[in-house]
Parts: sequence; structure tokens; C-alpha cells
Amino acid sequence: MQRRQLLASALSGAGALSLTGLPLAAHAAAPAKPLKIGFVYSGPVSDVGWTYQHDLGRKMVEKEFGAQVKTVFVESVPEGPDAERVIRDLAGDGCGMVFTTSFGFMEPTIRVAPDFPEVAFEHCSGYKMARNVGIYQTRFYEGAYLLGTIAGRMTKTNVLGYVAPFPIPEVIRNLDAFVLGARSVNPKVTAKVVWISSWYDPAREREAAQTLANQGADTFYQNTDSPAVVQLAESKGLYAFGQDSDMSRFGAKSHLTGNVLNWGVYYVHKVRQKLAGQWKAEDTKWGMKEGIVQLAPLNPVLPKDVAASVEKNRAAIVAGTLLPFAGPITDQAGKVRVAAGQGLADDELWKMKFYVNGIVGSQP
Repeated sequence: MQRRQLLASALSGAGALSLTGLPLAAHAAAPAKPLKIGFVYSGPVSDVGWTYQHDLGRKMVEKEFGAQVKTVFVESVPEGPDAERVIRDLAGDGCGMVFTTSFGFMEPTIRVAPDFPEVAFEHCSGYKMARNVGIYQTRFYEGAYLLGTIAGRMTKTNVLGYVAPFPIPEVIRNLDAFVLGARSVNPKVTAKVVWISSWYDPAREREAAQTLANQGADTFYQNTDSPAVVQLAESKGLYAFGQDSDMSRFGAKSHLTGNVLNWGVYYVHKVRQKLAGQWKAEDTKWGMKEGIVQLAPLNPVLPKDVAASVEKNRAAIVAGTLLPFAGPITDQAGKVRVAAGQGLADDELWKMKFYVNGIVGSQP
């Protein structure tokens, strides 16, 4: 948005008149300029996954604040030099807030922020902060654990499949939680992983799921963004869980539930801070308790006792009495990572790089 400059005339005397003939003092103050908010997306808003959910959050901000805000977004931004250019352009074009919504935007956000000290930057899933850069993540692993408890009960082959993008802590944390949940109800379960080096690539996601099916997997989870894995499961009479958004329409029989993110609750919270002049850079990690991590509707094919168990465990997670990463937890090599009666410290949780016992294969 181009800046507009009002040409002011120099008027003298206490009785100066406006162009309408009324005293200037009789005119109401000009309405406040809306807060312009920019969103940077790694994928297309049509991905039905990660970016789609972030864009729903943007729309929730518009609905909540109306004329007080103006939002803009740039989609399908590569996580490289282009990201810095896009972030810098948004800040330079009048955005008072900029949300950068993918791990790979961390360094570009940190580089741009010092040049725009009055802009509030918010980076998703990273770990670097600055005076005007806050970070936000979700406890997505809480939902992943619950999906695992379903998978452990529904699998017939005891082999689970996981389609993964990049080996960053967020992705490994979800995988580990999924397997821990599954093995909590079925110790015979193992999980196999295919890494595709992309957040959104429907063709490669489908190929990965097919590879896993060929290796005996009959229940799939993913940390990628399209519904291709769910669609593959539907075509083969297998089970799957959606990620980021409700993908049930792509698998009426296969989609058991999904791990869904409601980013809007966080975006509304931070925009309200900014509008009130109370924004500050914070390290925020919300989960089911705050309503940012949710489950898609449970498929009626689930046995009643399985569905009841999911609801019971969900309530326990919200209450803080069920911790997905409570010990004892061992890794692939049999090393104790979390002792019995202990919980994994947050510092280790957010830097997680190890596979828990039950995952087959090695990381790329």
C-alpha cells in the first residue's frame, strides 16, 4: 500500500475556517489508520494443510477486528533468499506486524527485524528471538500422541507409516509422540518413515505412502501438508490421520481423525496486544489447553471404547495429568532418555533429535 501524504495548508488566527466553512476545531479527529498485518506462507493457501490453517487464522483476525486491521499475505515463499526479500517488502510497505509462518523463515526474520524496530515480528516454530521478534510454537505432539493411541488399537499389521518432510525437532517430536502413544496401548507396534524433503508435494507424499504400504504399513500419519496420504489410504482400504487441518472429506473410511491447528486463537491474542500498545516479544508454546491444538471429528468406524479412551486422554492432557513425554522413554539404541517418574525438560523437548524405541531406520 502506497503511503499517502496529506497536503496541509498553513492557516493563521484562532478563527481559521476549513473548506466547509466550519471552524477546524468543529471537525472530528481523523479515524485511526488500520493496523496492516503481513503473513508469509511457505506453501499455497490451497494446500489443505499447514498454510491453509494459517490463512484461516488470518481470516479470523479480520473477522475479530474488522476495520481496525488490514491483512495481506504472500504464499509459496521459498525458505531462502526470497524469504528475506518478501519479509523486508512487507515491513517497508507499512505492515506494523509480520507473521512468518515456517521454520525456514527464522534467519531471514532475524536479519530484517533490526531495520524495522517499530514493526512487531512473529516467527513460527523457530528458536531465535530479538527485541521485536517473538516466537510461537504449538504443542502439536499432544495431538500426535492421541493419534498414536488410536493407531496402536486399529493397526492389524502392527506397522505404522510416517511421511515426513525435514528432520527438524518439530517433525521428530511429532513422530516420537505418535509412536509413544501407539506403543502405550500396543507394545508390538513399530513405525517406518519416508522423508521427502518437502513440506508440500502431493505426488511425492503419495509415493512415500505407497512405499510404506509396500513395507506392510496399514495406518499412516504425516507431517506434510497435502491430503495425498489420506487419499492413498482411502484407495487401498487402509487408515490414515490428517495433519494441520481436517482432511476427513478426502477419506470417508480411511481418515480416523486428524491433528488440527487453530492458529487464529494465537493471532487474535497477539494482534489485540499490538492494537492496545501492549505487544512484546514472547516465547509462546500453546497446546490443547489453550485451544490451538485440536482433533478433527472421530470417524464412526472407531470402536466405542477407543473413542472413549481418546476423549479421556485428551481431557487428561488439558488438565496436565497426562504428559506424552513422561518416562520411562528409551531411544533406538536402548539408552534411557527419560527415567521413570520423570518428564522430558522443555529445553530438550524443543531441541529433540532422537528417535524413540520402536522407530525403524535412521534419520537422513
